[in-house]
Amino acid sequence: MRRHQLLKDRFLENRIFLSRTVILFVLLLLLTAGLVSRLVYLQVMGHSKYHNMATHNRVKVSSLPPTRGLIYDKHGHILAQNLPSYSLEITPELVTDMDATLARLQQVLTIPDEKIAAFKKQRRRYKHFDSIPLLLQLTETEVAKFAVVRHTFAGVDIHARLIRHYPYAELTAHVVGYVGRINERELKTISSAEYRAVHSIGKTGVERAYEALLRGHSGYAEIETNAQGKPIRELGKIEPVPGADIYLTLDIDLQGVAYEALADYNGAVVALDIATGGVLVQVSKASFDPNLFVSGISYADYKALNTSKNKPLFDRVLRGQYPPGSTLKPFIGLAGLEYNITNMHQTLFCPGYYQLANKSHKYRDWKKWGHGTVNLDDAITQSCDVYFYDMSLALGIDKLSAFLHRFGFGEKTGIDLKGEKSGLLPSREWKRIHRQQAWYPGETLITGIGQGFTQVTPIQLARATATLAKYGEVVTPYLAERIIYADHAAVITRAPVSDIGLKKSNVQDIMTAMVHVVHSAKGTAKRIAKGINYQIAGKTGTAQVYTVKQDEEYDEAEIEFNMRDHALFIAFAPADNPKIAVAVIAEHGSHGSSVAAPIAAQVIKQYLKAEK
Repeated sequence: MRRHQLLKDRFLENRIFLSRTVILFVLLLLLTAGLVSRLVYLQVMGHSKYHNMATHNRVKVSSLPPTRGLIYDKHGHILAQNLPSYSLEITPELVTDMDATLARLQQVLTIPDEKIAAFKKQRRRYKHFDSIPLLLQLTETEVAKFAVVRHTFAGVDIHARLIRHYPYAELTAHVVGYVGRINERELKTISSAEYRAVHSIGKTGVERAYEALLRGHSGYAEIETNAQGKPIRELGKIEPVPGADIYLTLDIDLQGVAYEALADYNGAVVALDIATGGVLVQVSKASFDPNLFVSGISYADYKALNTSKNKPLFDRVLRGQYPPGSTLKPFIGLAGLEYNITNMHQTLFCPGYYQLANKSHKYRDWKKWGHGTVNLDDAITQSCDVYFYDMSLALGIDKLSAFLHRFGFGEKTGIDLKGEKSGLLPSREWKRIHRQQAWYPGETLITGIGQGFTQVTPIQLARATATLAKYGEVVTPYLAERIIYADHAAVITRAPVSDIGLKKSNVQDIMTAMVHVVHSAKGTAKRIAKGINYQIAGKTGTAQVYTVKQDEEYDEAEIEFNMRDHALFIAFAPADNPKIAVAVIAEHGSHGSSVAAPIAAQVIKQYLKAEK
């Protein structure tokens, strides 16, 4: 019985063994089939995909930055250049712990927290294998400090790069502008491919307006790497295309004369080449050092600029809007001649004030005791307010506004820069739309002397002066004279010259009166005529910052500086063959005759001296 049980158990065991063998064999067949099918998929169906992945693991595409174009003045002086500099850069894919690496770097080098924050923002727009700058413009000491510990920082290295530099600093800050790091708002509008290797972009001035030309085009290099990501050899390269060089119409020596002439006054000076509209001088003061922005301005420096009472970041030439004051009178006088409201012989008695019919309010003249009997020439020469009160009322606001609009007041000049304001030229319709009010005769009177709602920019005032000097031919201000690429010069399309249709004899009469402003005994700017052998045609202006009440006297000595009147002056010269038009605004300068006119005279004298 026991022997039978033993035989029976052996039979059962054999059956179990055989079953397990079959199961294992089937499982092995299934696994083999799965492996073969996977190999077929990888080698045949997925060949293209995985071949590309393997290639990308072996080959890195590195972006090559283009060299930014240079900016020159009309005589070839460099206004914006590229200087060699060292930068501390990080390649994220080679860094195991980014936060720990940044913390260690802060211990080795003095890196402000704001630089760390800026790096983290910049990192978002780059690939993980790109080299991203953390610090720019390293000093020799900083380079030496990092070199000692370089071997302990995987993925961190020092690179030589070109960095933007502005040799004239404050002198050209607003007109040339500056470049700065690309921000998140700009990332939404720029081409990621073009800016992959570029870390900065034009922010203001010429740098911003001509960014597409100055930037150039990025290149690419294919680099073979080993398993650790270290470069082995270069497989191919597409060279970057350098940006174009731009020659401006600006005269940097003349720019310096204008800047220094403003002395302690904030304000603006604009000078135009009358023949072409080229901007010779474009000074906005107070100013700042644009080099602070190139590698990222510190919070403290930016706060100091942004909170300064002098507003150094504000471009007064394009964005400053001021009452034109009496500088508007030549244009008002010309309107009177063109519309036959007056002539050069028609006189008016000025008692020192003007009253509307049946009104008690007195519109005062700047000369308390009046100018006596004056004609249009006298009124411009001596800047008689009463004469222009009367003529403006006769013209009416509709004709007055329409005529001034022909000279470009109330609209942008079209200069080849961004951010220009249009000023304000009031009219009956403007007030109805924007103030929901009717227009009153008294408002016409004060518009006629450049006060009230009227606001102009310095560039507008300069263009209008140049238009008058050209007998009604409108010039469009511009800065870019020549654009030079490595192998050719670009063709620049200029705005067509237009003519506003003025009677030449009327313009000549106004010009004669403007010459008397400078060269006659009663002229308000007679002080600047000394020592020149040609004639300057000009007009002084004083723009009220606040309104003096009817029963009050304007006492400059008792008024705070920032409440004093602005001083203005417009001019062109030589009067018989105009070459240069100038507009000056000295904030709180009080008197156009003693403050603004001498500034314009210095610019004119320097320019015509150099032209000889």
